[in-house]
Amino acid sequence: MRSGELEEKGTDIWKLFREAQQNILYLNKQRIMAKEELDRVKREKISLLDRIEQLERTKLINTRKDKFSISAELLLRIDAMVLTSLIGSKEASEFRRLIMDSNVSIADYFSEIMHKQDTELLVELRHFSGKSRKSGYHVIHVCTEMAPVVSVGSLALYVTGLSRALQRKGHLVEVILPKYASLNLNEVHGLREVDAEFHSYFNGQLHGNRIWTGFSYFSRASLDYIVKAGKQPDVLHIHNWETSIVGPLFWDVFVNQGLEGTRIMLTCQSLESQCVEQPEKLALCGLDPHGLHRSDRLQDNHKSHLVNVLKAGVVYSNKVIIMSSMQTKGQIINATIHGLEPTLTIHKDKLVVAPPGFDSSAWDPSVDKFLPQNYSADNMKGKSACKVSLQQHLGLQEQASIILVGCIFSYISDIELENLKTLIWMASRRGVQFVFMGSGQTPGLNTAMEYFEEELKDENTRFLNKYDEALAHLVLAGSDIMLCPSFDDTVLQVPLKAMRYGAMPILLNSTDRKSGHFVDRDLEGSKFSGYVKDNFTNIPLSQAIDELKNNPSKWDKKIVDAMTKDFSWDAECCDIHISAYAAIKNL
Repeated sequence: MRSGELEEKGTDIWKLFREAQQNILYLNKQRIMAKEELDRVKREKISLLDRIEQLERTKLINTRKDKFSISAELLLRIDAMVLTSLIGSKEASEFRRLIMDSNVSIADYFSEIMHKQDTELLVELRHFSGKSRKSGYHVIHVCTEMAPVVSVGSLALYVTGLSRALQRKGHLVEVILPKYASLNLNEVHGLREVDAEFHSYFNGQLHGNRIWTGFSYFSRASLDYIVKAGKQPDVLHIHNWETSIVGPLFWDVFVNQGLEGTRIMLTCQSLESQCVEQPEKLALCGLDPHGLHRSDRLQDNHKSHLVNVLKAGVVYSNKVIIMSSMQTKGQIINATIHGLEPTLTIHKDKLVVAPPGFDSSAWDPSVDKFLPQNYSADNMKGKSACKVSLQQHLGLQEQASIILVGCIFSYISDIELENLKTLIWMASRRGVQFVFMGSGQTPGLNTAMEYFEEELKDENTRFLNKYDEALAHLVLAGSDIMLCPSFDDTVLQVPLKAMRYGAMPILLNSTDRKSGHFVDRDLEGSKFSGYVKDNFTNIPLSQAIDELKNNPSKWDKKIVDAMTKDFSWDAECCDIHISAYAAIKNL
């Protein structure tokens, strides 16, 4: 073959090679573009599915709200039917139980006919009443606080938390509150609230004798309303001294007015406040002072010329629940500071101790909207991010490996402040960081903490004198350890929340040997108190820091185990109350 032909053939081959190479490059480019498009479509699909799931959740929540609202409106319509004599109390009671047991299906059934007149609605109720029902208790709280409507202390959180937990387990719960002022009771979603009118007593500051007069009037008005509305609750649940007079009023005046099947339960958040009054004041609410001013009834154990209102609640209730995280029944009875020991001893068989819970839907690190990154016992990576975010917010050195100790408190004594100084000086030299947040509810405490901060002047310590709900979430999530003035924290519930957020709760004054004896190993101790004693009692801060530094695997195991424990309102607290309701219904 001639050289020209060879050269031409070589050129053709090279041309074909270049064309093939270009085709390969083009196909690769198309393949990459196709893969990118496929990935984009896949991402859009995932995003769309997530959006659909989010919308479904929102729809479910809104639907649930609508159903609860319809059920609450139905209960109000039934009250109106009784008050207008359209139906009797017995039929009204049956309708209420029907709604209690069928609050989902009945809402679907009645959602389109709520605009009808009472007579037409009554026909539908009677038609629906043939449906099968499950069992559940009808509980009416008569109380002076309920979060977030009127929230002063631990009672408000307890009433709302317990009521919601009971409701989730199929019980009908109603709450009767004083109408202190114009209140939006719809804020407490899903619960029946009735506000008793008495502006003349509660619209503004209360002073002196008006306190007792106002609450006794409220107690009497609540019972009057229950009778006139034809309600026949299984349990009338009263709280602290403020509504304890309901006990003698119920048994001496109201029990034979259609309430023969109702029983009384008293809850005491504390035994310190008892209300001691002149016997003749009992007549203001329709009671017989002479018949009740006896040692086995209302006569005060120390001041025999007076009557004790809280004692009335203990004596006239079928069960008495005392809220305490750590104490046992025996320790409460044997206390020497309250003056009710003889009464509690006589009525010890009706006493029950229950630990408070906390709102696990609002305090859950796996879904907490206040955290920069969520985490759970199964995946703790987000906790380090929360710590760094907290350090950044406070102007501390940003490093996840630095031990951070938090403390959220409503009260700290002078002795505890002195102990704090020693703890901080010792731990700060080891590079430990501290953040303190006060609730601002105790007069003079913020000033004391300001002096403390000025005296300390430690670069690793920050003081936050104003309680901030959002920041409290971050403090719990960013802390390795939470210093707690007490494990019996019924207001801020810091020990409960600390365990949920993976921070070890440590007693601020852990050197006090009394802490080793406040939990007896007897049948009266709660699961919570037993767990805390086994894992966190009498562990000084220095020991906790050593364990975190030197034995992280043991630390992590303990923390994860605490995070998985359920100490919410729905758990032990609710179970104890349901058992108590069952016990008094069987009396």
